[in-house]
Amino acid sequence: MKKLFLSFFLIAFLAITAFAQKKPNFWEDVQVIKKYDKMYKPPVNPVLFVGSSSIRKWDDCMQIFAKYNALNRGIGGAVVNDITYYLNDIVFPYQPKQIVLYVGENDLPNETVTPDTVLNRTIKLYQVIRAKLPTVPIVYISIKPSPSRDKFKEKAVASNALIKKFLAGEANTTFVNVYPLMLTKDGKLRPELFVEDMLHMNAKGYAIWRKAVEPHLLK
Repeated sequence: MKKLFLSFFLIAFLAITAFAQKKPNFWEDVQVIKKYDKMYKPPVNPVLFVGSSSIRKWDDCMQIFAKYNALNRGIGGAVVNDITYYLNDIVFPYQPKQIVLYVGENDLPNETVTPDTVLNRTIKLYQVIRAKLPTVPIVYISIKPSPSRDKFKEKAVASNALIKKFLAGEANTTFVNVYPLMLTKDGKLRPELFVEDMLHMNAKGYAIWRKAVEPHLLK
């Protein structure tokens, strides 16, 4: 019996050690969010902005959309599968009345990722959300044209087209295509909308997003 107990103890210890050594991506970031929620009660039934760094760095999001009871829970660097993984931490606990989603751009640099990959990951994310929140409206912001990722332009445009087509057949969804809105009239990139890294937006870039997204928000 003693040997059996020691064996179970050893297995448990090794499992905990292994988890500690290789935590899921952005584990610490999510724990910070959860600690913050314990210190400062989040709004009830918010319009929840969630996704990657373009959401996280929308610093005045909660202020400019205050009348919509907005809550920002972006995770910098996240790919689609990361948001799916953390839905139980950064989406479902808030019981949002609406979800504004931006994620997928960080998937593009991976050589193994195709537009179909981005679509399938997005469908999985959507289905997991719908399993828990079957009627909550979802506003999907298209992948944006970041100058630093111009070499992935074809992949971005194709991904946007596939996701737009998919969402067109789903209830309570809105596809907001910011891609053309962030180009010149002749389809050229606009570096002036971005900070120095040419990936994340400045106030001018976010102003375009605000104008595109706000008409679809629920009060």
